[in-house]
Amino acid sequence: QAAEKCSDRVPLCHALALPRVAVSFEELAEGERKVLAEVRLRGQTGVEMEALTAVSIACLTIYDMCKAIDKGMRIEAIGLDEKLGGKSGQWRRQDVVAG
Repeated sequence: QAAEKCSDRVPLCHALALPRVAVSFEELAEGERKVLAEVRLRGQTGVEMEALTAVSIACLTIYDMCKAIDKGMRIEAIGLDEKLGGKSGQWRRQDVVAG
């Protein structure tokens, strides 16, 4: 839902009909999670902002649900790992292993 509403939240983003948005979670260590979003679109525009919005809102949702247990939780290091297609082509963060 957050990815679909990105254009309502981020100036200069336009509404997109996204055929695929998937949010997943990985346990890295006790009390530490990694949140991933995969967003796909056929077309000449990127969906980086939609993916970043999906991850951000997922993290805020987790915080909201768990704040009674630990108000000291932190949301850290939200960033783009990989981008395929669109006008600017392919890009991958150097420290990310292809998966």
